[in-house]
Amino acid sequence: MSFARSLLRVKPAEQLSSEGSHSELNRTLGLVPLVALSVGATLGTGIFVVLAEAAPAAGPAVVVSFVLAGLAALCSALSYAELAGSVPVSGSAYSYTYATLGEIVAWICGWCLLLEYGVSVAAVAVGWGGYLNEFLQGTIGVTIPDALAAPPGEGGVINVPAAIVVLLATAVLLRGVRESAWATTITTVLKIAVLVFFVAVALTAFNSGNLTPFAPAGIAGISVGASAVFFSFIGFDAASTAGEEARNPKRDLPRAIILSLIIVTAIYVLVAFAAVGAVGAGTLGESDASLATALRMVTGQGWPAVVLALGAVIAIASVVLTVLYGQTRILVSMSRDGLVPPMLSKVNHRAVPARNTLLVGVLVALLAAVVPLNQLAEATSIGTLVAFGLVNIGVVVLRRTRPELPRSFRTPLMPFVPLLGLALCAYLITGLDAVTWLTFAIWTLLGLAVYFGYGRRASRLHDAAE
Repeated sequence: MSFARSLLRVKPAEQLSSEGSHSELNRTLGLVPLVALSVGATLGTGIFVVLAEAAPAAGPAVVVSFVLAGLAALCSALSYAELAGSVPVSGSAYSYTYATLGEIVAWICGWCLLLEYGVSVAAVAVGWGGYLNEFLQGTIGVTIPDALAAPPGEGGVINVPAAIVVLLATAVLLRGVRESAWATTITTVLKIAVLVFFVAVALTAFNSGNLTPFAPAGIAGISVGASAVFFSFIGFDAASTAGEEARNPKRDLPRAIILSLIIVTAIYVLVAFAAVGAVGAGTLGESDASLATALRMVTGQGWPAVVLALGAVIAIASVVLTVLYGQTRILVSMSRDGLVPPMLSKVNHRAVPARNTLLVGVLVALLAAVVPLNQLAEATSIGTLVAFGLVNIGVVVLRRTRPELPRSFRTPLMPFVPLLGLALCAYLITGLDAVTWLTFAIWTLLGLAVYFGYGRRASRLHDAAE
């Protein structure tokens, strides 16, 4: 096999599905836990943390930014749903790309997913300290000093709470997928209830004057806001990483992906609208715990902010848990294919990839402790957008090359929906700054060095070809 052909070798969908069906992971998840997994991985990030970053750039039109990002995510979600029903394995976009676009593209996609999942966990964890301090101040009257609880660059030296929440999530994951799913479902219900409480209170102080000027920076501001908040939609694909732990993956994975995205987008838009209407976009950018601050301003009392802060502490912790889960399962698939060391796919007596989970947990905890939030959020966005773009291409390719492949869900208006998703991803990428592009370029070059130095020769497909 020539060098060029070896880079584009495709792993057949049937082979991926066969390996997934014989996985050592336990099939324990039904539709409700899968929806909770997706919602749990998504809901909380954009509203509790990134809203404060995006609102000053977009103004009141940050609501439109969420709609635009949600539309881009929906097109990609439909592509994910078809591929999840066709190739129900734990590798998510990485495995789908391997089945359609070839090994080198799959590696780049998987490498982007490692950036997307790992850095998003760190980004969410960074915002946890602000709400934890809000809760501690409102209950016992003390806070953790900024040097130990704020992001570096914003008054902090090392973010201890961020590291702690990642390590706690790692400990829960080591208990097993059933226990993790139970914890995710409970925390997801709690944070939805808290956000409904926020909307009910915030709307009592709604002031239409806070919506003008609606888009002070015009389309450019909306685009920047959409690019910033897009990473808060990545959780819907978390269900696809559970392809080997779902009881009926061909039926339930597509449903979980679509349902979770609809639920999350509706809540994001409603909460953003209520928050901006109550206190204005500028005020939201003045605090890491923006929603709790908004409630205090609206009510003039401390207890609503305490309730909101508690909800945020729970919400952000559950996002950390579910996204960390997704990253470990993607590494399982990459390891099983030989592209990363085999130890990362070994499971223990609880059917948990323990070494993989510990390694990821420790590395992400260190990242969360020392890297500023805004840099983490944008680095996550570009990794997400690249992975989603590849999935949109992959679903078109697989429909053309394997029309006979059984599909439990079919993306409507093929190929227009995937192509629209690809175009929206490309558009949102243009809203990211030069530093983010540089970071991504360095990350990609590092990934290619790892692939050519290890993954290409260790690949199971490479062994089979010799």
